[in-house]
Amino acid sequence: MLKEMSRVKKKVYDVTIFQTPEFRQSKGFRQVYRLSIEGVDHEECLYSVFAMFNVHDLIPNDFSGRFITTGDILFIDEGRRGQYYYQLKPGGWNMINRLKIR
Repeated sequence: MLKEMSRVKKKVYDVTIFQTPEFRQSKGFRQVYRLSIEGVDHEECLYSVFAMFNVHDLIPNDFSGRFITTGDILFIDEGRRGQYYYQLKPGGWNMINRLKIR
């Protein structure tokens, strides 16, 4: 029997990284980098960004922040489909309310 292979279409996500000036601060988030990431869903996108910004050789030359650590926020903008904020917690990425960024 031949199995029909289903292809999962990847999308390009507009991702913005927010960090505080110093590690472990809970206020004062600022935008440190914006990029486009291809992925099947938000989970794959978050994983890709985390992997890219935690390996020194993969970090873009124009990145001015630090490694992604607990407390950092990723903003995924899908235009008309919505805007999503994720904060890195000890157990993984958690969706948060956008008001926490301020």
